[in-house]
Amino acid sequence: MGVREIKAFLTHLAVEKDVAASTQNQALCALLFLYNQVLKRELDRNAIDAVRAKKPKRLPVVLTRDEALSVLAALSGTNQLIAQTLYGSGLRLIECLRLRVKDLDFAYRQITVRDGKGQKDRATILPAALVAPLQEHLRRVRMLHQQDIDRDHGSVYLPYALERKYPSAHRMVLAVRFPRQRPLHRSPLRRRAPPSPLGKQRAKGRPAGCQTGWHR
Repeated sequence: MGVREIKAFLTHLAVEKDVAASTQNQALCALLFLYNQVLKRELDRNAIDAVRAKKPKRLPVVLTRDEALSVLAALSGTNQLIAQTLYGSGLRLIECLRLRVKDLDFAYRQITVRDGKGQKDRATILPAALVAPLQEHLRRVRMLHQQDIDRDHGSVYLPYALERKYPSAHRMVLAVRFPRQRPLHRSPLRRRAPPSPLGKQRAKGRPAGCQTGWHR
């Protein structure tokens, strides 16, 4: 089975089976994994020009002001602080979870989003109501970081090649703003990383996303 048969199969899924775009993409990814990782045969994804299933375009669900405030009131602790930052600063969820301490400027009441959508940096507002809660959260993060250092695993993941350029930077307190509760074991070092965005988007009464749901 080669490119021609894979193209015919994917077209069959879209035209005759009328599957969703995500289902067709999943089938394509499974075939690519089979060929490239299991059979060790190079398969060029761009060469498979099958008929693609159409992805439906839906309007986002936007919460009312009262609904947004009720969601914020139902949360507590770090999750509430994350949601308040999303709502007050207009951040995407992954942008908020990846914030580092140096990205918050309390004097100018400004948040710097680094490597955002399109790999572009931008600045947004830091609401006055969040200054004190974020500063208190930072105090707890510093304590957690110091405890990690005392246990000889106080480090965080750094993007790109920064760890090679600055060998000791991964142990600095200028680390993740919202660290995981438990360190990860993906390397010889135990390190803190931002939490997964998947668990932050569930259990809403309406299908409103963390980004579009806050727009008003």
